[in-house]
Amino acid sequence: MRTLPDACIDLIYIDPPFMTNATRSTASGQSYDDKWSGGIDAYCPFLRERLVEMRRLMRDSATVYVHIDHRVAHHVRLMLDDIFGVENFLNEIIWSYRTGGVATKWFGRKHDTILSYAKVMGRHTFNSLRDGTYRTDGLKRADDGRLFKSTKNGPVYFHADGPLVTDVWEVPFLSTVSLERTGYPTQKPEALLERIVEASSQPGDLVADFFCGSGTTLSVAKRMGRKWLGCDVSQEAVEIASNRLHRIEMPVKSKVETGSTTG
Repeated sequence: MRTLPDACIDLIYIDPPFMTNATRSTASGQSYDDKWSGGIDAYCPFLRERLVEMRRLMRDSATVYVHIDHRVAHHVRLMLDDIFGVENFLNEIIWSYRTGGVATKWFGRKHDTILSYAKVMGRHTFNSLRDGTYRTDGLKRADDGRLFKSTKNGPVYFHADGPLVTDVWEVPFLSTVSLERTGYPTQKPEALLERIVEASSQPGDLVADFFCGSGTTLSVAKRMGRKWLGCDVSQEAVEIASNRLHRIEMPVKSKVETGSTTG
């Protein structure tokens, strides 16, 4: 990041370590630790240093999405408030999913948190999205098929593309047999990143992921006509991401370097 110029990126998504204190293994048998001997006092400075640098790299129209879970979400929220300013907070997105495992001493923890902040509130790119279906109980259907409800001011018609997307996202987790699977742990579904890229960037924009892992963000960005830039401390991750990107036939030139992948 330190080699990049100021204000050069339009959208940043990161999926950093969650401070799980666990060891993750890839399909090839390689592993990496998400262990922090100093606990939260070691984790927060690690992430803060990188978030400060990310803010420098963001254009005034840019947005950052930080993907974490219940272990550190409250710490990271305060950190982002401090770095980006409370006034630039956009959303605390809840990614709700269902996976295996049953909790017996508390409700099953089946969501992650994605915190989003603008570089400059009001100047940031945001495209409203629609998805899902309306609750049709009590609604009427016009002759042309549109749903509506009657009010004292006349009929109110519902948008044909469905309701606006809110900050609770029901996106399925990748199954163990999903064709998207690369063998890299903590891989996120492309549908999740498609929503972020579509909402907060335009074709031709530069999308970055500085914990790119298997390259989901970069692959989605390339397929959706965005420029892309990513890095990871794992050489295996960079190789997986690079191979994944080269399989996508899009008119975007790519360059692959040790420790990073760009296009």
